[in-house]
Amino acid sequence: MDKEKILEVNNLNIDYIFENKPINLIKDFGFTLHKGEVIGVVGESGSGKTLSSMALLKLISPKLKYRSGNAYFHNDSDEKIDLLKLNDRELEKYRGKDFGVIFQEPMTSLNPAFICGSQITERITRHLKYNKKEAKDYTLSLLEDVKIQNPSKVFNSYPHQISGGQQQRIMIAMAISCNPKILIADEPTTALDVTVQRSIIELIQTIISKNNLSVIFISHDLSIISELVSDVIVMYKGAIVEKNSINKIFYYPQNPYTKALIACRPNNNNQNEYLNTIDDFFYTDKEGNIIQKEITKKTAFIQKHNVSDKPLIDIKNLNVSYKINSSFFSKEKKYFQVLNNLNFSIFKGETLGIVGESGCGKSTLAKTIVKLVMPTSGSIHFDDKNITDLSNREFRQYRSKIQIIFQDPYSSLNPYLKIGTALKEVIDVYTDERSNIKKKNKVIEMLETVGLKEMHYDRYSHEFSGGQRQRICIARALLLNPEFLILDESVSALDVSVQAQVLNLLNNLKQDFNLTYAFISHDMSVIKYMSDRVIVMNKGIIEEIGNVKQVYENPIAEYTKMLINAANFKIKEH
Repeated sequence: MDKEKILEVNNLNIDYIFENKPINLIKDFGFTLHKGEVIGVVGESGSGKTLSSMALLKLISPKLKYRSGNAYFHNDSDEKIDLLKLNDRELEKYRGKDFGVIFQEPMTSLNPAFICGSQITERITRHLKYNKKEAKDYTLSLLEDVKIQNPSKVFNSYPHQISGGQQQRIMIAMAISCNPKILIADEPTTALDVTVQRSIIELIQTIISKNNLSVIFISHDLSIISELVSDVIVMYKGAIVEKNSINKIFYYPQNPYTKALIACRPNNNNQNEYLNTIDDFFYTDKEGNIIQKEITKKTAFIQKHNVSDKPLIDIKNLNVSYKINSSFFSKEKKYFQVLNNLNFSIFKGETLGIVGESGCGKSTLAKTIVKLVMPTSGSIHFDDKNITDLSNREFRQYRSKIQIIFQDPYSSLNPYLKIGTALKEVIDVYTDERSNIKKKNKVIEMLETVGLKEMHYDRYSHEFSGGQRQRICIARALLLNPEFLILDESVSALDVSVQAQVLNLLNNLKQDFNLTYAFISHDMSVIKYMSDRVIVMNKGIIEEIGNVKQVYENPIAEYTKMLINAANFKIKEH
């Protein structure tokens, strides 16, 4: 018996109008979604996966125009309604009610001026016609359904007062509040910890089963969606390049782009090898056809080469506490312990991985090493010198030796300065070089070292992709010839192919500049790929430390086992 169709998309073409000329962004996009079915849409940023799905509800920029296509929604009366033929007012009754959307960035999707509960009840009163009490009671039950602890407290909290995982659960509760028939989940687990990722995936599985939902699940990571979807659509430059079951996509991919997406991600078998990138698998001809290349194995590198037995960083009994605001009349001082009695060393030439969930203290540790956060007690030695109690002026000479690269490259760069000017500032502040020509040449040389070009010198940060911006931040950190580099979630928000490029670059730079790394991440596969040793952190303490292979294959701490199990997504038979 054939499955009952709920959505049919045919020949969807969308143009971007630039200087009155159309540029075709979405090309002949189409698929069929059945009741209770979950399909995945995967591809890199800019592949069109989000645009093609949001276009079904006309949630796109006014600069984009529909060239052709149909999106037939089969309602309960078995009518075929072409969503693309409806105006905004006519679409209102379908948005939120028949179609629920989980957006990628919950913090930017939730209104910061309203408490979380009211943002859900507003939709319920509008579409289901509940009164205020009924809407609140229903919202509290929804918060319980999405596994939020203490629903009443979260109901009355503003978005900034709850964690990223809770924000995403609020978005899910909002999306399912009106019992939709179709759910569009746009990268709902991007940049979340592996344990939170796992819980969100399991939550969506439960909701699908309970409500017999049909789902369009958008992601750039095939492994994330492998437990959810039955069929996968692979997109590249606005077009579908492959469409098949999840099993065949993973084990028998046909298109070179699909093969590249799967191969770019670090895994258990490629720890000592350069990662292949998208460009290694194919090129596009003048007509835009994808032509497969003959894949050559890249030269292997040994990460443990040149690791000294002398510590570069030596941390002893390190504690960091934050003061908690109490009432105005209270004289009692309350503190929250962020780092609790940490003891470890980082040896010259090694990459030490630091892994743990959000809130475990790993970023605070990074900021404490570079004195952006002051320790409560304990000591940090750099090359046998105690840098803990140095004044800012005394620490100045060490800032050139210890550099940090943050998670978000866009917020790390001044949007009002050209890249060349921003990087030249580093030389101005920390060196005595007076020649503008020499400073410019040094900046250009470093940009070329990280894979950029001379022409990028006079561009602003918004003109670059995420991967390029991260390369700029790496170039800035290397300008002063540091010995120690801290990478704080520096690849967590990048596509797998761009991530592979940056990881390869970091491994090359480590050898070329004789660097020592502290590599912070919540991605277990990336930590295993990059690191010689690994520290597992939980609630401000070190749960486990040791050789990366030993920790991953024979973990001792229950917390480590839980992290590894949460990261192991497996393909289920569909």
